[in-house]
Amino acid sequence: MTSSTEPVGRRLPISCFIIAKNEADRLPRAIRSVRELVDEIVVIDSGSTDGTPEIATGLGARALFNAWPGFGQQKRFGEEQCRNRWLLNIDADEEVSPRLASEIRELFARGEPAEAAFGMWASIVYPGDTRPRPFARDHFVYRLYDFQRVRFADSTLFDSVELKGAPTRKLAGALFHHTVRSMDDLIAKSNARAAYNAANAKKKSRALLALRTVTELPYAFFRYYIARAHVLGGMKGFEYAVIISFFRFVRIMRMRQGRTADPGADPNAMS
Repeated sequence: MTSSTEPVGRRLPISCFIIAKNEADRLPRAIRSVRELVDEIVVIDSGSTDGTPEIATGLGARALFNAWPGFGQQKRFGEEQCRNRWLLNIDADEEVSPRLASEIRELFARGEPAEAAFGMWASIVYPGDTRPRPFARDHFVYRLYDFQRVRFADSTLFDSVELKGAPTRKLAGALFHHTVRSMDDLIAKSNARAAYNAANAKKKSRALLALRTVTELPYAFFRYYIARAHVLGGMKGFEYAVIISFFRFVRIMRMRQGRTADPGADPNAMS
């Protein structure tokens, strides 16, 4: 199988944009997975102190600063900095797998595709591993799209492409998501995201929040450990499911107690 870092043909008329903050250790892997695939890479930095922008520039990307406005807003800013109409969005902790890169090349082999957006699975890679667990299907995302027809939603909490009925297609290849550096990092990141989401969430009734306080933890554990197949990830899969489920419970607790976190805080500071 051809490595995603080896040239396999001309670069496609696609701009890849990446939002980042303090990702000096993970950003190179992301850039290397696409730099022979696309003809432009743009990194949107929200205030790194570890040399992330300089690393991006050294690897051939264009690095820009934009203070953190929210997840969707930062990705919309990234869209507007790209020169191509076809955009590929990956996060700094993701990489385009060789299979996905090959599929994208095939899509453009005869010109621009007819569909407006292409979806794929983002499959989590545990700390210390190089590939996802068997049958990993963690998040289905639309990350390759025609900017003239669809774009990211203007949302503080979520980063998803608004399709609005546009034609789409599912790809078989996956994004490899190196979501955390360690289980301790997962705890810190989950805690920061729980606080951020609680601070920015729409108000819900106290009765609903009370019900979710009781049900959130067991439901979330079943969802992650069984339904999303972390049970196939051994002890790392069990630890991952427990930590994620617990902090979903913590988010509901914080919403019940009131919004005490800074709603403008940048959760990428914990990534």
